[in-house]
Amino acid sequence: MIHDSIESFVAALPPNRAIAGLDLGTKTIGVAVSDLRRSVATPVEVIQRAKFTLDASRLLALLAARGAAGIILGLPLNMDGSEGPRAQSTRAFARNLTALTPLPLAFWDERLSTVAAERALIEADTSRKRRKEVIDQVAAGYILQGALDRLAHLA
Repeated sequence: MIHDSIESFVAALPPNRAIAGLDLGTKTIGVAVSDLRRSVATPVEVIQRAKFTLDASRLLALLAARGAAGIILGLPLNMDGSEGPRAQSTRAFARNLTALTPLPLAFWDERLSTVAAERALIEADTSRKRRKEVIDQVAAGYILQGALDRLAHLA
């Protein structure tokens, strides 16, 4: 089920289970997972996109293996807060994904998450080749960490 607010999302979650964060791109899906206390996001993997059924199957298998109880999906809003074609595509992906899983899903504003991830990787002196390999999962970590920080203020 897709939740309109982070408050209704957290109410739908069982206690002491991880949450997954996703950075949905046209070619990849970055995945991050929280700890059981939902305080720290850890980048996990980048899934190379093929077609929706294969992407969803791989993603749901990964989430099941990690024990994820919910999904935070980065919503690529325009800088003025409006939704463009990428946000519409992300919402369509979410609708299709929720048809395949009972996991609750909420959106999180992902503006500048990739920029922040890139800066962090550069500061860590990560090579260009390695940055390209991990940027999406690190961005997913930023998206998820933002949501986790918000959840901490709700408790």
